[in-house]
Amino acid sequence: MPRARLGVLGGTFDPPHQGHLHLALLAREQLGLDEVRFVPAGQPPHKAAPDVTSVYHRLAMVQRALAATPAFVLDRTDVNRPPPHFTTDLLPLVQARRPNARIWLIIGGDSLRDLLSWHKPETIIAGWRLAVLPRPGIIVDWPALEAALPGVRARVDLLAGAPLAISSTAIRAALARGAAAADLLPPRVAAYVERHGLYRPHSR
Repeated sequence: MPRARLGVLGGTFDPPHQGHLHLALLAREQLGLDEVRFVPAGQPPHKAAPDVTSVYHRLAMVQRALAATPAFVLDRTDVNRPPPHFTTDLLPLVQARRPNARIWLIIGGDSLRDLLSWHKPETIIAGWRLAVLPRPGIIVDWPALEAALPGVRARVDLLAGAPLAISSTAIRAALARGAAAADLLPPRVAAYVERHGLYRPHSR
């Protein structure tokens, strides 16, 4: 029986937007993934708690974003575990639930560029593959990366396609100043944000 092929797309998802879905779709189609697991971060180590919308709302938004695509699954592994919330520690937990699956960590080119700043990146590339969507203007210093993480290039599958120029930061800023951002969000997420008044002052 063929091994299942899974993608893991982690992030704060504050909010989840069309760019996240686009990235997951490219990875699924090009790598033949059976499933892409969206893993909202419990408490990202690089962000202060007051700056992150509550887990309750973020889970609800991701669930709504994925509702139209059965192969996209909400994974609560990270929010259900104690901190610190490092990807290095997350992936073994996901793998333990699907021990026979091949797993790709799906990231953008900016994350690959900054991989050496991650917690124990050598552990990540030793155990899993990276599915990377290059970003215009993002230059990866492959010689430096390979020198620090021997074999990393062979562990990377580059995805073809243009990323959507969307960021959660820009969406939050637009909503905070009263601008419309519904076209950047999955319809059910846009409706949830509107209903709960998220990203307005004092909404978190």
